[in-house]
Amino acid sequence: MLKKNKILFISGPTNSGKSKLAIEIANKVDGEIINADSMQVYNDLRIVTARPSKDEEKDIKHHLYGHIKGNKRYNVYDWCNDCKTKMQEIINLDKVPIIVGGTGLYFYSFIKGIAKIPKIPESVKRKSNLRLKEIGLNNFIDEIKKMDQDSLKKINKNDSQRLKRLWEVMTFSGISLSQWQKNAKVSFIKNYNYNLILILPDKDILKKKCDTRFLKMIDDGAIKEVEKLKEKNYDQELPIMKAHGVPELIKYIDGILSLKDAISEAQKSTRKYIKRQLTWWRNSEIKPDKVFDSYPLNIDLNSLKIEKN
Repeated sequence: MLKKNKILFISGPTNSGKSKLAIEIANKVDGEIINADSMQVYNDLRIVTARPSKDEEKDIKHHLYGHIKGNKRYNVYDWCNDCKTKMQEIINLDKVPIIVGGTGLYFYSFIKGIAKIPKIPESVKRKSNLRLKEIGLNNFIDEIKKMDQDSLKKINKNDSQRLKRLWEVMTFSGISLSQWQKNAKVSFIKNYNYNLILILPDKDILKKKCDTRFLKMIDDGAIKEVEKLKEKNYDQELPIMKAHGVPELIKYIDGILSLKDAISEAQKSTRKYIKRQLTWWRNSEIKPDKVFDSYPLNIDLNSLKIEKN
């Protein structure tokens, strides 16, 4: 049961009902919520990243939402450290930490541990981006094969971000990512007990819901939000500039796409992301304690093994 020194993880693909479930459980067990979504950490975007509303944040205390400026990079190691700090603060108040989000790597790293890899300077990140553009994807992959063949086997060859990561780590540190990962890992959840709830709805229903949600984001002011972000002239390679909907709406603002086409491309991008999230969880080493195929409106706390401290 969720008593002292125990925490609850809730994950699943985007728009699967994670946040609603977290709030409902937090109300019943006197919990506080910690964000585990890599885009919801940025304060420049609330609408486009579907952060909880201000009213929701007033009702239940939320942590690690919108706490990072968009011109900063925030990696999984940063999040794990921040999450552990907030988690212990909540436990010290005799409350239940509820960690909720769709970024599977955050959950994996927090539960399984993570190697302390040096932070890569922006100059090296720019070099990797230029290198990829100069020599093309296939030659870039051939170059990485000589650097880190073990890590290369584990990633999709079209995942340019992860490919650049391999190149950057080796170029900057002189040690491959796979070698770093063989080193002793920093543990974040040692001496804690936890439950993991996973929501995995039917993908077709989920995709339709996400299409509808993006239209609502437009109605709620997503275009104005992205306009304000664009005015800040952030480096286009920063994570915030690649949040779902941002590149497409910038193309609309710049007159490259019609609004209809921008919406269609953003919806298509989100649908692809949902597919990747579902695949990630199906193949994950982390096994959930409870799986729902939809957001449960009536929650049996006994079945979830949750009770107040």
